[in-house]
Amino acid sequence: MVEGQLELELGTVTNENHKYKRISDLDMYQQVAKTTAIYPREQAIIYPTLGLTGEAGEVANKVKKIIRDGTNKNDEGLVQDLSAEIGDCLWYIAVLADDIGIKLSDIANINLEKLHKRKEKGTIHGSGDNR
Repeated sequence: MVEGQLELELGTVTNENHKYKRISDLDMYQQVAKTTAIYPREQAIIYPTLGLTGEAGEVANKVKKIIRDGTNKNDEGLVQDLSAEIGDCLWYIAVLADDIGIKLSDIANINLEKLHKRKEKGTIHGSGDNR
């Protein structure tokens, strides 16, 4: 990657401490998503975590069927089905993040910075959190 390309793709560099432009649309999505989060508050964190694992399983099941049936991964119906399931995952991620008091944009920015550092260090491949 050409130096500065990641910044170009994500938006302007804001400052050294917060390298990437905030992905504020995620925060807007999170605010709207939590208005539809109807579950007992004593089940905060637990409910969305269980929902996320269920929806991630549905994504995996659809992908498994692509492999099994040899379906064209660009099939419009398949793309719509997968998009719906991924959207359900996003909803659970948004409300889970809200339950622990963190913005989706912060999660996204922290993750991108982590991946960028791994790429710079040549440790993007491999396993383990501390690479």
